[in-house]
Amino acid sequence: MIGHNIRGFRNRLGISQEKLAELADLDRAYVGCIERAEKSVSAEVLYRIGKALKIKPHLLLVKDAHSLSVKDLEKAILP
Repeated sequence: MIGHNIRGFRNRLGISQEKLAELADLDRAYVGCIERAEKSVSAEVLYRIGKALKIKPHLLLVKDAHSLSVKDLEKAILP
């Protein structure tokens, strides 16, 4: 789910894995492994990826968040 959301948000921004990795200060291969759910991520990495994707990191934990509208995303945000 996390990797699926990362890929979806990344595609919405129109950036490559390489660019996301650069923005989040991560290795491109690691980003690919995260997107394919081959590697788990720490809270620190979720934060860095969220910041790079210009979203609140907890949205990466909401099922199919990348496909939600802005209005639905606002509803998904925890108080």
